[in-house]
Amino acid sequence: MKGNSSALRKGRFSEAGQIYLVTFVTLQRKPVFKDFELGRLFVDVLRRESEHSETLAFVVMPDHVHWLVQLKSKLLSRTVQSVKSVSSRKIKSQIISNGPVWQDGFHDHAVRNGDDLASIARYLVMNPVRAGLVSSVKEYPLWDAVWV
Repeated sequence: MKGNSSALRKGRFSEAGQIYLVTFVTLQRKPVFKDFELGRLFVDVLRRESEHSETLAFVVMPDHVHWLVQLKSKLLSRTVQSVKSVSSRKIKSQIISNGPVWQDGFHDHAVRNGDDLASIARYLVMNPVRAGLVSSVKEYPLWDAVWV
């Protein structure tokens, strides 16, 4: 589906101050982040590359990431691309690979003003429990939320 990711964004715009729930997936849903060290590496990138955004919550699943983020200035597509690009370089250096880490594109949902952000964050970080990876979110190390 290469090339369709820009078509999906056609006619969409992002704005400073807006909160988005963003999901992006590893190439062919390869469980890259089953490796805890690679998961922590990604979390570090997410925190460092967020100078144009504020991370409200995230969960790193074995083959995808959910990220609740508020833009400060940069376009959403550039923000996501920056995180994916930097994390890809760092992950490939750890696993000694030249192939892509991430699938093209991402899915986003603009959060409306009346939406309960804490509830969205709770739902997001409960993904590992719903997926059967752990019985309690306390057992899962690759998530965070500003409300904790």
